[in-house]
Amino acid sequence: MDRKIETEEQISTLKELTERALLEQLNLTKVTAPLYVQANSGLNDNLNGVEEPVTFVISDVKYQIVHSLAKWKRWYLGKLNAQPGKGILANMVAIRKDEQLTSIHSNLVDQWDWEKVLLKEDRTIDTLINHGILIFKSLRKVEARWKTISGAQEILPENLKVIHTEDLLQLYPGLTPKERENAITREHGCVFLIGIGAELSNGQKHDLRAPDYDDWSTLDKNGKPGLNADILVWNAATEACLELSSMGIRVDENTLLEQLKRSGNEDRAKLPFHKAILSKKLPYTIGGGIGQSRVIMFFLQMKDIKHVQAVHS
Repeated sequence: MDRKIETEEQISTLKELTERALLEQLNLTKVTAPLYVQANSGLNDNLNGVEEPVTFVISDVKYQIVHSLAKWKRWYLGKLNAQPGKGILANMVAIRKDEQLTSIHSNLVDQWDWEKVLLKEDRTIDTLINHGILIFKSLRKVEARWKTISGAQEILPENLKVIHTEDLLQLYPGLTPKERENAITREHGCVFLIGIGAELSNGQKHDLRAPDYDDWSTLDKNGKPGLNADILVWNAATEACLELSSMGIRVDENTLLEQLKRSGNEDRAKLPFHKAILSKKLPYTIGGGIGQSRVIMFFLQMKDIKHVQAVHS
């Protein structure tokens, strides 16, 4: 597919609309994102635990290009002394050199990374769902505005389907996790899929999650594990579901220890970021990342992420 200036104009407009909607809906303040963090700070995202970050040395200090800002945002809200209800939004650009490249995966990761301070008593499934709905409303606002500007057809449903991974397993017991995601998203158009990282009733995890930011082990009021979720949409251009966002209530001092133990990463408790959580020096938060290129892919109904990302070859 040849790139045209008109495509760049569409990408720019959609990014501006989405950023504005997120800032307003979630009550966020825009901040500047770091490109790298100190390697021994514990601030980088270890993803699934096997991906190696790009590293370099400045004045004998080792640094890493960020994989995401999942942990940095919480640390920075602590530095800002932000109060409950206040949050930040950063335009993050990361390099994931070990990413398995597909039509929706790239070594270049661009996200709207957001984080908001919570009271401890608000670390609940209701808080999680409410913020998922706010993001969905943001996307609906963008779509309505984009329709006015471009004449594009609306493709989002009127309502967000909320479902837990355990309920999804019971609904489609014979399918793989990815097949279950496709089935439910094809039916409902946009899905808020809760509970990713803990074992389900079949002894398997729906998917992997790092142990030190999302709380995937706490049981909700219905006895199901996980205070985190993904937002999935049905992309008719590819005939498959597309994950736009991963988000969650962040670990507290107790769930951090529990999840480090379950994942065999107890050694991370010695890192500065983790020690700050364990000593209650960082605020309780909720946050997530929203893929910029994937949002653009969805609204422009593109089949490949390279059609909307920066051209480098």
